[in-house]
Amino acid sequence: MDNMTEIAFQIILYAGNGKSNAMEAIQLAKEGAFDEADRLIEEAGEELSKAHSYQTKLLQNEASGTGESVNVILVHSQDHLMTSMTVKDLAVEFIELYRNK
Repeated sequence: MDNMTEIAFQIILYAGNGKSNAMEAIQLAKEGAFDEADRLIEEAGEELSKAHSYQTKLLQNEASGTGESVNVILVHSQDHLMTSMTVKDLAVEFIELYRNK
């Protein structure tokens, strides 16, 4: 497996963890467990930060001229990361809606 594919899988892993945490946080907020929901949103942010740091490595390599060719797995990882970040942002809003209900 080449370096680009390994990084793509790391992005998918951490983005998936973040998305799962955010979705679970929404369910907890729906049940009124706001402290736990807040904790999971924090964890989601940490996981997404890890994914973003791998993405940043790729961007730095590209900018320095040492980037590798893009493959479908990398494209998928980028899509997965952006979707997961959006889910986390929306989860924060949902939690606030449930909190103020």
